[in-house]
Amino acid sequence: MSNTKIRRLTIARAMAEAIQQEMQSDPRVFVMGEDIGALGGVFGNTRGLLEEFGRERIRDTPISETAFIGAGVGAAQDGMRPVVELMFVDFFGVCFDAIYNNMAKNNYFSGGNVKVPMVLMTSTGGGYSDAGQHSQCLYATFAHLPGMKVVSPSNAYDAKGMMIAAIRDDSPVVFMYHKGLQGMGWLGTEAAATVDTPEQPYQVELGKAKIVREGSDVTIVGLAMGVHNALKAADKLAEEGVNAEVVDLRSLVPLDRETVISSVKKTGRLIVVDEDYQSYGVSGEVITSVVEHDYSLLRSGPKRVAYPDVPIPFARHMEQFCLPNADKIVAAFHAM
Repeated sequence: MSNTKIRRLTIARAMAEAIQQEMQSDPRVFVMGEDIGALGGVFGNTRGLLEEFGRERIRDTPISETAFIGAGVGAAQDGMRPVVELMFVDFFGVCFDAIYNNMAKNNYFSGGNVKVPMVLMTSTGGGYSDAGQHSQCLYATFAHLPGMKVVSPSNAYDAKGMMIAAIRDDSPVVFMYHKGLQGMGWLGTEAAATVDTPEQPYQVELGKAKIVREGSDVTIVGLAMGVHNALKAADKLAEEGVNAEVVDLRSLVPLDRETVISSVKKTGRLIVVDEDYQSYGVSGEVITSVVEHDYSLLRSGPKRVAYPDVPIPFARHMEQFCLPNADKIVAAFHAM
């Protein structure tokens, strides 16, 4: 029998445990951000860390993203392994210079002589009426810019393993966690994101997609909340006799094009689900990857189910109208 202890964890708890275990084993790891100390993070992913590690390694910061993200880059270049939280990804506008012109590029600028082993964790996603400055995903914004790995888990098992892998990585990693999957009840959490998660440390390789449901009639690709919408759509399609395969990208950079292409070879149809904006986004990149490889794999035109190109509204009925969901995915299949 295995000695592995399995517990069902929320993503928030899994992230906190991953950070805790890496801090216990590596004194170079520390955390910075707004409300990550006594509060334990607005979305729960640093709970309990202040009590164990103290204020030297769990550093609550002023509301100055440019300052503390810049400080994180400097600390990483100086041999530390900082985990820095940008509370909402929407706030990237005030600190993008530190992220993209420093964190992402300094390894390249130095000819590989300066490593930047930093994790920038940031919340994404809407669905709970927090309006246009607190509800975006912006996956494509970060994935488009070379020099950073970009990941987004859909469940607690992946969240823990990917966080440990991100902290140990010598490259900067943008760890984008979806608020609706965190396990915080007030956010209307997706229950299926809470899964069995081993207690001992482990890694989930960054850059590898996972087939979470086998199928033969259509490939549905998503990440984070999109995976859960895809699985619900697959259940609905199964009632019609349609056997859908669901692919969880897990990582945008590196992007596992091979797993997607292999799935489409089998099914001949492709739907991509993305809570980021539709134009110039992840959905278009995934579709293009298949078409450029061999467009004859597709028996019908590919479809994307993404957020329309409008600012995210505050009014609940308007936001829900815009968000991807299982019914929209089913309709996209019927439109094929």
